[in-house]
Amino acid sequence: MSLVNRATALEIRPYRDTDEAGVLDLLSLTLGGGPAGRRPPEFFRWKHLESPFGPSHMLVAEVDGRIVGLRAFMRWRFLAGEREVAAVRAVDTATHPEHQGRGIFSRLTRQAVGDLRDEVDLVFNTPNEKSLPGYLKMGWTVVGRLHVDVRVRRPLSVARELRHLRITAEPGRPRPDVRAERAAHALGDPGLTRLLSAASEGSGRSLVTPRNAEFLTWRYGSAPLLDYRAVRQHAGGELVGIALFRVRPRGRLWETSVAEAIVRPGDARSARRLLAAVVHAAPVDHVACRFPAMSAAARGARRNGAVRGPWGVTLIANPLREIRPDPLRIGSWGVSLGDLEVF
Repeated sequence: MSLVNRATALEIRPYRDTDEAGVLDLLSLTLGGGPAGRRPPEFFRWKHLESPFGPSHMLVAEVDGRIVGLRAFMRWRFLAGEREVAAVRAVDTATHPEHQGRGIFSRLTRQAVGDLRDEVDLVFNTPNEKSLPGYLKMGWTVVGRLHVDVRVRRPLSVARELRHLRITAEPGRPRPDVRAERAAHALGDPGLTRLLSAASEGSGRSLVTPRNAEFLTWRYGSAPLLDYRAVRQHAGGELVGIALFRVRPRGRLWETSVAEAIVRPGDARSARRLLAAVVHAAPVDHVACRFPAMSAAARGARRNGAVRGPWGVTLIANPLREIRPDPLRIGSWGVSLGDLEVF
């Protein structure tokens, strides 16, 4: 292993377009292929440069012209009734193995938060166990654990996997066929705008992501490599529901992850039918979902046999000013699995 002179000057500066190749090499080295299995430039650009909420705020750490650290904050928006909350989500974090222990993570994070303080109300993320202590040392707060509901389709496979606690990179059998249309096609439904307008009426006072056609098209319709699919529910020629999901490996199992199920407020019947179609869209081991508590989608999931599963994510937050509802209360978050996915 090469030795690094710890006295070498470390420069922290904003990301530039010419950094792309070096940043992708660093991410691949430290974080692997990520949720897409690899990190091509188009995936990075989609995630960090093309969001309707604006480009990510990114800083790099550089030593002798070589990028050795990255800190990226994705811009996000929440609605709380009629109020808009400007937020960022702390996502891609990478430090070159030869430069760990120099405080690069903390320096990048503190500077990024300082840069954003005048324009952002809230910083949040869902860290893993390895990165959580670093955030807590900087004063971030654990809001709580957001549980994921599961509808088991192959009980023996799931029980065997949980019993042996096997965590592997590849599932135990080939990827199942998915019998559902591409999300990009479904999101072109002419009734989508009317459905979204009706669905937004039930936002209430929780922090919710504003789901308009532009956001959904970016998040699910144009996402490279993730292969989001959709099922639609119509009644009387009108679109009354749409669910967006993808099939992904979970250890040695195959999972259908339901990112969104959008119906009119109170229409649990359409939600149940919609989610039943998702359950049968691919021969997976289980279906995972999470919807805001008491929503029609949540009731529809329960009527399809979904129960609280063994998986979930830890949510942490750093409010930069007073926000209502209080983001440090877990009940203030009206989020779906699509909001929580690490992508």
